[in-house]
Amino acid sequence: MMSTVEAPELGSAPEPGALVAAVDWAFSAGGPLSQADSRFSVRASQLDMARAVAEAIQHLSDLVVEAGTGVGKTFAYLVPVLLSGRRVLVSTATKGLQDQLFLRDLPRLKATFQVPVRTALLKGRSSYLCQWRLEQARHTADLSDRWSLRALSRVESWALQTRTGDLAEIESLDERSPVVPLVTSTRDNCLGADCPRYSECHVVKARRDAMAADIVVVNHHLFFADLALRESEVAELLPSVDVAVFDEAHQLMEVGLQFLGSTLASGQLLDLSRDVLAAGLQHARGLRPWQELAGGLEKSARELRLACAGPLAEARGSIKREWDEVAREPSWTSALEALVLQLSHAREAALAVEGTAPEWRRLAERCAELMQRAQQFASPVDPQRVRWADLTAHGVRLVESPLNIRDALAERRALARRSWIFTSATLGSDERLSWFTAGTGLEDAKILRAGSPFDYARQARLWVPQSLPLPQDPRHPKAVGELAARCAAQLGGRSFVLTTTLKALPVVAQALRSAAQAAGVRLEVLVQGEETRRALLQRFGDGVGKVLVGSQSFWEGIDVPGDALQCVLIDKLPFPPPTDPLVKARTRAIESQGGSAFEAYFLAEAAVSLKQGAGRLIRTEGDLGLLVICDPRLARMGYGKGLLAAVPPMTRLEDEAQAIAWLREISALSRSPETPPGLV
Repeated sequence: MMSTVEAPELGSAPEPGALVAAVDWAFSAGGPLSQADSRFSVRASQLDMARAVAEAIQHLSDLVVEAGTGVGKTFAYLVPVLLSGRRVLVSTATKGLQDQLFLRDLPRLKATFQVPVRTALLKGRSSYLCQWRLEQARHTADLSDRWSLRALSRVESWALQTRTGDLAEIESLDERSPVVPLVTSTRDNCLGADCPRYSECHVVKARRDAMAADIVVVNHHLFFADLALRESEVAELLPSVDVAVFDEAHQLMEVGLQFLGSTLASGQLLDLSRDVLAAGLQHARGLRPWQELAGGLEKSARELRLACAGPLAEARGSIKREWDEVAREPSWTSALEALVLQLSHAREAALAVEGTAPEWRRLAERCAELMQRAQQFASPVDPQRVRWADLTAHGVRLVESPLNIRDALAERRALARRSWIFTSATLGSDERLSWFTAGTGLEDAKILRAGSPFDYARQARLWVPQSLPLPQDPRHPKAVGELAARCAAQLGGRSFVLTTTLKALPVVAQALRSAAQAAGVRLEVLVQGEETRRALLQRFGDGVGKVLVGSQSFWEGIDVPGDALQCVLIDKLPFPPPTDPLVKARTRAIESQGGSAFEAYFLAEAAVSLKQGAGRLIRTEGDLGLLVICDPRLARMGYGKGLLAAVPPMTRLEDEAQAIAWLREISALSRSPETPPGLV
């Protein structure tokens, strides 16, 4: 019979040193983890991290851990959490990672240690079915294509049997489907306690379960949305926990800025227009000119976009405009005033018929909130914040954001004494992990760098081609694609090409296809944007005959272990775009204090991104591969040495002949039935 750890009683803190001792036993040879899984092996770096987490929980102190690929950081924090007897909030980067923790990792460890811990999963309201909006969608949804109609039918059938209301249960439902916003609620359109289906609300039930649980799994988006809006999800939950753990913590700063700022978007106005029209025709037909009011809001949304775009009105793709440029446009002020007037008319109409349906009160509040936001964007910008406009072919999003999340996080940390634990594979390039700790105000936290157990010098090679054109040369993307074709030909596919911009994607992909075809090599080139990320990875499969070309969303969170991925090419050093308004604002802030923006910001950002991209290559102790960084500056410029130090310590190659020889060697090993176990 499997032996188990004597876990402290839930609700009481363990005796000093007891939790660390329990962790030591859990991870020891012959301990519960090794008995539960014959593949488990003791890793010094994993144990170091688990001990540090246990000490932070024991003393309610703060900890930042960079855990290299292969450390096993998930178990390194979950085991101490389970054995601690503390109430814990765990936040992850994505809903997919949430599901993995809640549905796979936590149940497995609970069974291993036989600890009676109650766990709960809490996502944002847009992840849950809203039964009231589903009911409305049956009557008001304008779905012209048969795929959307079928999706709505699937949701209706599933709604009759689901217990959680989590749309992730519907495997065939794409989260980008136009049906999703029709059957879920947002903070804007949720009716709250006024909803006729409130007693059956899946969001309310999920929150209730979270408040009763010992360990609650949330995601960063929910955490920061709640932080900004002071809603009753994490806002109620956080004060009741002793420990807050943030996995994939390197995404906290970017996610935080999305929610701690203010946004006024043409999409919000169009949503409001549709909701006003639908409610008016259903509940108050003839009482107000609903078509005219909705049309006025739609017109205001279009005029706002045109005013913000100015000479870029016909541009395609996504463009960021600095606020000074937007505010100088001749029609900007009049467009904003017209918008406020249309919102005022819609609000008055909603209040006039408030007694006919519960939706009207919330619609009036939405109008008032958007009016207030429009007036905010008419006022001067706070020096500690930055504004810009995100333009697309059909819409605009006005954004005002703080420069970092330091103040918001510090405010929460100061409310009560608890342990804050942050971990990721990439948090910085120096011993103090300054890239992360400076941006989050965690300079006073304990720092641990748990190195990867992989033997990178044996398993991987790094090549920086110096004969390629420099990145600013227009020939560079084509040269990268042709080089990728030569590398992938040696492996029969099994390759990724990671670009720093979406603009380079089609050029690299076309050059790769053309070069492979000219050489008579059959390669299927999968390109980001042609399908969803999940679909592309499924098609990539075992990598045979496939090359995937992707930009930012493929630099992290992708796990392709084994022979399926043996070559990763990065087109150029991932410096932040200097024309981005937020980048410019941060640059000005650093230089105003006498610092070097290039050293303090651009190099630090590039080092972290480079480490993330390089981390796609080696995922297990048996993987072999080649990393190619197609930027000659890495070898020629003085800053290259520091950036190379951020990449795992792979054996350097000098030229293409050595790179091709290595690829041929690992290709032969992959195909050999006599390859020793553990080598591939």
